[in-house]
Amino acid sequence: MKILILCVGILILQVAANVHLNVKYRDVLHGKAELTEETSRQIYSEFATVYARKSESHYEAFRDTLNEIREHNLKNLSWTQGINDYSDLTFEQFAALRLMAPQNCSATHNLKVSDSFKNLGIPESFEWNNFGVVTPVKDQASCGSCWTFSTVGSLEAFWNIQNKGKNVTFSEQQLVDCAGDFNNFGCSGGLPSQAFEYIRYAGGIQTDLTYTYKAVNQVCAADKTKYVGQVKYGSYNITEGDEVELAERLYIAGPIAISFQVINGFKNYMTGVYSVAGCGKTTQDINHAVLATGYGTENGMKFWNVKNSWGTSFGNQGYFKIEREKNMCAIAMCNSYPLLDRPTSQGLEEVTV
Repeated sequence: MKILILCVGILILQVAANVHLNVKYRDVLHGKAELTEETSRQIYSEFATVYARKSESHYEAFRDTLNEIREHNLKNLSWTQGINDYSDLTFEQFAALRLMAPQNCSATHNLKVSDSFKNLGIPESFEWNNFGVVTPVKDQASCGSCWTFSTVGSLEAFWNIQNKGKNVTFSEQQLVDCAGDFNNFGCSGGLPSQAFEYIRYAGGIQTDLTYTYKAVNQVCAADKTKYVGQVKYGSYNITEGDEVELAERLYIAGPIAISFQVINGFKNYMTGVYSVAGCGKTTQDINHAVLATGYGTENGMKFWNVKNSWGTSFGNQGYFKIEREKNMCAIAMCNSYPLLDRPTSQGLEEVTV
């Protein structure tokens, strides 16, 4: 226990150090002060990452990141960039460690929203974190297992909302190791909708205490006697491309497992509403899965508030906002949530084929 507390303490200090850098060197990072080689090396000497990388090649990547951050922030766009744990990685290095292979997430299902549950007049903004049902941000480490964190994050929140057992945290590693028969690929990627189906047919999922996360592919070691969570009726897949339904389902049901395409620049996100050109819009472009916990409007831009799985150094304590109702980077194409109880309890009905 003392070792665990020490490790957590070090992590908090490292995250705080990078937050401090964004404050201390704000003028440099926003183009109001010169960025010299000396300044770059000074910032790098103070840079802290939980992955303890220090080398000349990492410094060069860090220096390039500083320049990228400055150039972006000078444009005064709807979102800002800053220093985080990944600032000493190129985008290619980062993608190899953190993103999954592009997934074809076109999903079908035999459920639809009942007419009586459509157009209910949801509020202009809503956030599940305000109700204490969303579990803390986790870190997937060097494994393309974001899909498991998206799945588990949604299931944990639904478990809390439906009072199945407060603050239970489920096992991502079980999904990495055991969900392959449902077209998932461990550290190489997968889909929450398929992971929910695995949990359904496996009969349950363990906690992350009894099946701990290792960030590597292992032989399945699930123990049915230790299952504590279930997804009795599989998943409901939001209608492809329908962000109105996504908002309604998020408000009515709970946090939604969503997916999108990460492109160069996103790893530096710090604040604001992420909105870019040049990213994909189709089901073929998905390379990262996350958790939508709320929605709202900031400076006139509609956004989704999203829980990531890259630790609390990233963005706003592990969260980011992304533009809503624009299918930004395919955010509307591949979204689902678990059905713990009968679909009719969520206002869903079976489609006759």
